[in-house]
Amino acid sequence: MQCRNRGLVIFFTGLSGSGKTTIAKLVVEQLVAEGWSQHVAHLDGDEVRQHLTKGLGFSREDRDTNVKRIGWVAAEIAKHGGIAVCSPIAPYADARREVRSMLHPKDIFCLVHVSTPLSICERRDVKGLYAKARAGEIEGFTGVSDPYEPPVAPALTIDTTDELPEFSAGKVMEWLDEKTR
Repeated sequence: MQCRNRGLVIFFTGLSGSGKTTIAKLVVEQLVAEGWSQHVAHLDGDEVRQHLTKGLGFSREDRDTNVKRIGWVAAEIAKHGGIAVCSPIAPYADARREVRSMLHPKDIFCLVHVSTPLSICERRDVKGLYAKARAGEIEGFTGVSDPYEPPVAPALTIDTTDELPEFSAGKVMEWLDEKTR
C-alpha cells in the first residue's frame, strides 16, 4: 500500500513509559517491510532532544519549541512524499495542533494517543525518572508536577497496559490501510 502523492505523519503522544517509542519503531519496521515508502524516518523525542533541540529545557515554552521542531521536520518529510513517525511526549494540545497545521492539506496526519495510565508508566520506568520527580529531584515532570493534556479527538487511542506492542502497531497499520485505500 502506498500513500500515492501524499506524505504521512504518524504522531504518537503519551506519558514517558507509555510505549510510544516501542510502538513507533515497530510501525517503522512494518512500513518499510510492506513497501509503503523508501523514505521513512523515526523522530524519537529523546533522540531529537540530544541533537536537534539540544540545550532546550523543560519549561512549557521549551517543550513547545521541541514539539514544533519535530513537527516542522515531519512536515518537510511529508511534503516530499515521505513518512515521518514521531514519538515525543508532546504534553500540550496547542503544540500538537500547531504540528498538524504545518502539514499540507493533502498529507495524512495520524495522531495516536498512547493512553497508558500513569501508574503503569511509573512501574515501567527503567530510567527512574518518575521516582526522581516524586522525590522533587526533577521539576516540571509530565504527569507528576506538570500536566499532560490528553488529545480530545485522536485518530487512535491505545492503552498498552495489557497489550503487546506488536498488537498496538497492528492497530496503527490497520488505520493506515483504511485511510489510504
